Amino acid sequence: MFNKMNKKQKKWRNINVNQKAQPVEKTEKEWKEQLTDEEYRVCRAHGTEAPFSGKLLHNKQSGEYQCTCCHTPLFHSENKYDSGCGWPSFDAPINEAAVRYIEDLSHGMKRVEIRCSACDSHLGHVFPDGPKTTGERFCVNSVSLIFNNTKKGDV
Repeated sequence: MFNKMNKKQKKWRNINVNQKAQPVEKTEKEWKEQLTDEEYRVCRAHGTEAPFSGKLLHNKQSGEYQCTCCHTPLFHSENKYDSGCGWPSFDAPINEAAVRYIEDLSHGMKRVEIRCSACDSHLGHVFPDGPKTTGERFCVNSVSLIFNNTKKGDV
């Protein structure tokens, strides 16, 4: 597994790392009815939005980033940072159970894909070139996320 939080990080973030996401199962027809064409292309067909085009790339508000498809909490604004890659970047998920990791050998590369653990929605990829906090960069498509502003103010 990628993200290994130490005890201090777990306590500071007040996260139950054993929390499991509730499984969400829908037919492809149901997903197509629920999602926009772009959301479906990225989240269900494993596409990628154009870099620097996502609406959440420059979001600096405090709050929670949830899965577009099933609203499962995935990331928190405290873990968001500007990596310069063109997509929202986080140094860790909201908890260990929020995302699942899949080896991705597409496009002649070896990467690790991240998906929502509840509905299997494609989120993006995780890379081992993140900040010193965790060493990981969770590079996520904006269209894969919805933002829930839980408190006023900037991060």
